[in-house]
Amino acid sequence: MSVRLESAIDDRLSKNPGSRCFWWDGHWYSNSDFSGLVGECEASLRASGFGKGQRAVVLMQNCPMIIALSVAAWRIGGTIVPLNVKSGDASLRATLELIEPFAIIASYAIRDEAENVLRENGLAYVTCGPMGPFPSFEGRPSSIETPDTAVIFATSGTTGQPKAVPLSHGNIYDNSGGLWEAIRALEPGDIILSVLPNFHSFAYTLTMMMPLLNDAASVVVPGFIPPHVTVSAIREAGVNVIFGVPTIFSYLLSGMERGSIPRDLFDPVKIMMAGGDRLGDNLHEQSKRLTGKDILEGYGLTETSPGVAVSRSYEEYRPGTVGPFLRGYEWCLRTEMGGSAGKDEGVLWVRGPSVTNGYFRAPEITFERFEDGWFNTGDYVRIDDGYVRILDRVTDIIVVGGFNVYPQEVELVLHEHPAIRTAVVVGMPHLMNGEVPKAFVMKADGAKITEAEIIKYCKKRLAHFKVPRKVEFVDEFPLSSAGKILRRILRERENRARA
Repeated sequence: MSVRLESAIDDRLSKNPGSRCFWWDGHWYSNSDFSGLVGECEASLRASGFGKGQRAVVLMQNCPMIIALSVAAWRIGGTIVPLNVKSGDASLRATLELIEPFAIIASYAIRDEAENVLRENGLAYVTCGPMGPFPSFEGRPSSIETPDTAVIFATSGTTGQPKAVPLSHGNIYDNSGGLWEAIRALEPGDIILSVLPNFHSFAYTLTMMMPLLNDAASVVVPGFIPPHVTVSAIREAGVNVIFGVPTIFSYLLSGMERGSIPRDLFDPVKIMMAGGDRLGDNLHEQSKRLTGKDILEGYGLTETSPGVAVSRSYEEYRPGTVGPFLRGYEWCLRTEMGGSAGKDEGVLWVRGPSVTNGYFRAPEITFERFEDGWFNTGDYVRIDDGYVRILDRVTDIIVVGGFNVYPQEVELVLHEHPAIRTAVVVGMPHLMNGEVPKAFVMKADGAKITEAEIIKYCKKRLAHFKVPRKVEFVDEFPLSSAGKILRRILRERENRARA
């Protein structure tokens, strides 16, 4: 019989009703408090006619209601769909049309922001606060049912087109368990920061579900901005585990460097782990220098719930890798055309109990990425003694006159320069070579460096076809809602400029 998340969570809560469950707005709440909140949400959903197989969309910043509504919807046999209101009206409309929700549950502030979309096409919606009350409402049942789906995430991937990824109860349960077992220092009673946006599987699985399922506690913060709220929460609640994207660690470490953030902030923290994008060597060195601790790395995708590989511990960490595969995964390496790529380097395909069966109502996209249970991650990797090293997204590889250039290899060299804070390399069109590398560079605070100096620096350290032909200095990078740098936007910007 397959595992149901609400059953596993309810069982864990009932065994330790007085234990700390979550911290919110300066206060700790117990497992019993959380169970009460879930019960209130369940009663309102049932009174509104929400039933098995229906989907409830939530448009809210991080708050306890997101977690409570999830468990309540599962008790009824429904599905929760956390969405990002800042994805834009057009994207939100397209996703809602695809999802066909029973209703949309929005916070007061986000309701006002998305009012135009919410009022269209007879969509049912209701508003509530971060801790309730959650009133009953009138929904709109759909003929499409998803009784075995726990959560559906919207993701743009690298194409920019929204996709919906349905994750089953078994997917999330397996991944939560695999991550908990793999990260050796995790233990019951840990206090985990929950600041990443709930509409990403990274946040949902690691900072919301994993603590609930393993007798740990979450420190729930609405969002990373403004940062001083996050810093206060880390200190006041006694956070000792932080999962974040590189931009969060970059901001906190830069604040420590400048003196605006206390250097002892991470003293009680036993694990710092980054995911969502590659962490530059400069951040590893900065973290060790300022805090005495390195930042571990993990790797995953929405389609894999999300964890695929993770660094086990500081003792076992291998710089430049994202650690070994989680238990339960099979993997193979293929060429870009789908043939066998040998045993060490190629496009990574995986299968296992954490992997979704396909995209929601999109058989054509499913056909492109799935084959007999195998999922094409789209990432070009090298496997070194069981450790995964991400070389690049296949779509990010720059082909210069027939030679493959991996942007991250060039970025590693650029990040070693003391005047460069962050660098991103993409391909730009070239008449003779097809493409050549271009670097977008953010300077370190107070640093002075020219384009010519950077190119000269690279020529001494890279093969000639890997050297950036152009350097553009920027003050900021386009970021996804999870804080990941969007190479796609930089490529599109470059292509438009040269059209």
